[in-house]
Amino acid sequence: MKRGILGTILMAAALVATAGAAGKDKVVGPQTDADVAKRVRHEILMYPRYTLWDDISFRVQNGSVELLGEVSQPYKKSDLQKIIQHVPGVTALTNDLKVLPLSPFDDRLRLQVANAIYRDPTLSRYAMGAVPSIHIIVDNGHVTLTGAVNSQMEKQIAGMRASGAGLGFGPVVNNITVDNPPHKKS
Repeated sequence: MKRGILGTILMAAALVATAGAAGKDKVVGPQTDADVAKRVRHEILMYPRYTLWDDISFRVQNGSVELLGEVSQPYKKSDLQKIIQHVPGVTALTNDLKVLPLSPFDDRLRLQVANAIYRDPTLSRYAMGAVPSIHIIVDNGHVTLTGAVNSQMEKQIAGMRASGAGLGFGPVVNNITVDNPPHKKS
């Protein structure tokens, strides 16, 4: 008799726990574009294969998400599409991610530029974290820097280090943004 009651109680507890866990991922109410953008950004940053060799951005309009930028491997494009299309509030998805050419030359240039940037004492702190804040995009020998730093001087140093790093074709495009620009005095 006691065994039957205990079994019933355990089964009921398991059902309640399962129902509670299932309800955590459900989104209640309509989603604003800001809500969707926050979730999409989170999913991109949590993607375990997102590296400093990738530059991913997106736009959200009326629940429709457009993925933009470049990724270093073809599977990253398809992985991100699968992940983002399941974000609550996403009604449509356009995947305009460009897959960079798979090239040993580009891979070597990426490493040379990364070493030049992240070995500089001024910029070494930007190498910390799962995804460093300076991204190095190499497309057929052409180098573009993206991401963010704290000062204009750090942006310039990153550009100089990248320019002196290797055998790229043409000048380095420095699209790094400055998070804390100096305030202009009036």
